[in-house]
Amino acid sequence: MPARIFFWRQLRAPLLLFASIAPLLAASSLDLSIAHALFYDEGSLQWIGTGSWWTNELVHRGGSWLIRAIGAFAILIWVASWLRPPLQRLRRPALFFIMSLTLSIGLVAFLKAVTNVDCPRDLTEFGGAFPFIHLFEHRPAFLRQAHCFPAAHASSGYASLALYFLLRERSRRAARMGLAIGLGMGLVFGFAQQARGAHFVSHDIWSAMLVWMVSLSLYTFGFKQRLWAIPPRTHGLRGSTQPGSCFSDVLQSPRSVRSGHRLDVHRPSKAVEQRTHGASNGHACGIESVGGHELPAAPQRQIV
Repeated sequence: MPARIFFWRQLRAPLLLFASIAPLLAASSLDLSIAHALFYDEGSLQWIGTGSWWTNELVHRGGSWLIRAIGAFAILIWVASWLRPPLQRLRRPALFFIMSLTLSIGLVAFLKAVTNVDCPRDLTEFGGAFPFIHLFEHRPAFLRQAHCFPAAHASSGYASLALYFLLRERSRRAARMGLAIGLGMGLVFGFAQQARGAHFVSHDIWSAMLVWMVSLSLYTFGFKQRLWAIPPRTHGLRGSTQPGSCFSDVLQSPRSVRSGHRLDVHRPSKAVEQRTHGASNGHACGIESVGGHELPAAPQRQIV
């Protein structure tokens, strides 16, 4: 599939969802309303996850180490692929995952350092010292530099969305599972941070969209939508395709492999040029045509 078509097909649904929600959150006080309703305890004047073990230790600290461990494992696989030939097929998938993880988290971390947006817990609305300023609204110069947008921890969870592209060439079901894992980890990480007063919902939405864009762009344009080496398909024909077998020369013929034609057994049609050795082997296997084209008769051996 052409890169631009694939890119748009994978982008349009997330982009439509993002374009429907992000501007609304940026232009309104909906972030504040959601925080008050779900994450801030008005009675104790505290965030519900402030002293919670599951938000601070399990999800925040433990989640950070989980992502580091996953990244380290991918690096280990990539290094091993250079040392052990049987693992060579994992080299491109591992490299893609490493790059996607690094670029996604790195981009969000960079934006967080330069966007100058406060954390919810620092706002006067929630007992802090700074006024609420809408996303992308001008921030007075006398206010200190803030570093809370987009959501970095949530982005590390959403970075697992790369599993979707990693697995889509192998199995659609596995790719959907990878997508669910990435969304699930991002949502859990983001929920925990919102419960601690570290981010608004809008921060997480931006992180998710940025991560998806990075993974999609890298897979489409960097790796040309191909991470795994896929052998030629025989479309249900049984027989050996090992070099030297009666099927190998016909299946590996440049014309048949490039065109992706299926092999038609006992189905004569118009003659095409074929390698002499491949043609003779094809007849020996009972194959008379390739892709609807009749194989030429095998050359007769003269007896002297």
